[in-house]
Parts: sequence; structure tokens; C-alpha cells
Amino acid sequence: MEEISSNVERIIPLSLDPRLRSRHLSKPKIGEEVQVIPSDRMEGIFPSKSNEDARLKGNCMASPAFVSYLSVEAVAGLVRRHPASFVFSLMLLFFMGVEYTIPMVPSDSPPLDLGFRFTESMNASLAARPNLNSFLAALNTLFVAMQSTYIFWSLLVEGRPRATIASLFMFTCRGILGSSTQLPLPKEFQGSGADFPVGNVSFFLFFSGHVAGSMIASLDMRRMKRYKMAWSFDALNILQAIRLLASRGHYTIDLATGLGAGFLFDILAGRYLECKNQKRHMLAEEDPIFCRCCCNCKQTQHSIASS
Repeated sequence: MEEISSNVERIIPLSLDPRLRSRHLSKPKIGEEVQVIPSDRMEGIFPSKSNEDARLKGNCMASPAFVSYLSVEAVAGLVRRHPASFVFSLMLLFFMGVEYTIPMVPSDSPPLDLGFRFTESMNASLAARPNLNSFLAALNTLFVAMQSTYIFWSLLVEGRPRATIASLFMFTCRGILGSSTQLPLPKEFQGSGADFPVGNVSFFLFFSGHVAGSMIASLDMRRMKRYKMAWSFDALNILQAIRLLASRGHYTIDLATGLGAGFLFDILAGRYLECKNQKRHMLAEEDPIFCRCCCNCKQTQHSIASS
């Protein structure tokens, strides 16, 4: 009993109410009335959940007096530590001025595309040489076949579904957006039966599936440390974008959005696989026969087990 009392005395702080300490340290006698401390006094001894939440919320909030610490030296320090954010701030101000002063394109005029202006001479060459246009279109179709082959190879042979899932996400979103807003085909469009999709069929302008698929394959190559293949695909992707602008197969905004879509859907596919593999790992712990693991699942299980 003395050992228990000494342990309790070490645990309970000395700042607690003496009556609370005495209730823990001494055993009440038979027939003795045990005094209960009211709840309003207990709030002063133990912080309530609402008080604790308020304290944590107050710690997370930024200090309103932060402006008082601003100075030239402080701003210079922020620029040195965050140069990219400073550059983007300047770009925000610049493009706000451009947006509010740029003349709008009239409704009876063709769209203004800077990529089309830079490739006017290329477009004239393709229009004057149909065979050259078909040859370049066939090379572009071959590059699309290379993308598709690599993505399916990573799934069927290497057992890595991330690139395939990213492509499925991407083409689904492209189909929804392309069906929602159908942009007019440029007047200078130079079509070819050898271009993908083969056969002079209709296609969605927004956004470029050629560029997005190339970006997904390139990101997967970098993930597997196949850097030379990735740089080769990036170079071919640039040539592909120039050719699509020259043939008027896509607007500039289609190509830029396709580049961003490749990054976005690769990240979403990674998050999707991470969630699925974690769930599968929990189910496998309950029933080991349940999980027939793929490569990513085994890697996730190994990382969870090691941590």
C-alpha cells in the first residue's frame, strides 16, 4: 500500500487541489463522507476539451501582428528564400495588366493562336507538299504506337499498372471535356489518312492526347530510372507538338493542357494505387488467401512492414 501511495504521489502534480490529492493518497474510512469537487472547480484543475481545442486553434492561427515585423530586410529575406514565389507574384501582376488591357477577338474572326503564327511557314510547306505531310503524320502515328506499346508493356510484362491507369483516367477526362466543348477546326488544317487516329476520322481538339500520353510514358520511365528513354520521348514529344501546330491539328492551349494533364493523371493514378494497396494490405492481414499481390502491392506491404 505504501508503494502504491508513493507512485500516486509522483504522478499527481503538487499544483493540484490538496483535497483531490488527499482523496488519492488516503483511503476513506468506513462511514466517512467522501467530498466531491464540483465540476466548475475541476475545470481549473484539468483543462476541458473545449479549452484545449481553443488553445490548439489559437496556436495554428497566424499572428495578426505579423505585418508589424515587415521591413525591407524581411522582404529581401523572403525573396532570397522563395525566389520562385516572388517570380510568380510578378507574373501575376504582369498578366493581370495583360488581361485587363488586351483587345478581345471579334466573334466573326478566327481564334488568335500564337503557336499558329510561329508556324505559318511550316503550315504553308505542308500545304504545298502533301506527301511530306503524310510522311510526318505516319512518323507521328509510329510515335503514338511506341507510347502505347511501352504503357501496355509496363502493365502486362512488368506488372506495373500506374501508367495504364493514368492513361485511362486521362482519356476518360479528355472524352468528357471534348464532348462538352467542341472547338472549330482551324481553316488551315492539313489532314492526312496516315495520322492518328488513322483514316481522316473526327477527333477531339481539347486536349491533346498525343502530348498527354507521351508525358505519362516519360514520367514512368523516369520512375524506373530509364532516363535516356525518357529524354528521347521528351524530344520526340517536342517535335510532335511542333508538327501538330504546323498541321493545325491542335491549338496551342490543347498542347499545353495535354502536358499538364499527363502530370496530373500520373499523380492521381499513384494516389489511387496507394489507397488500393493499403486497403488490400489490411484485408490480407485478416485473410492471407485474399491478396494476390502485384508488384506495387508487394512494395507497399514491404514498406509498411519495415516501418
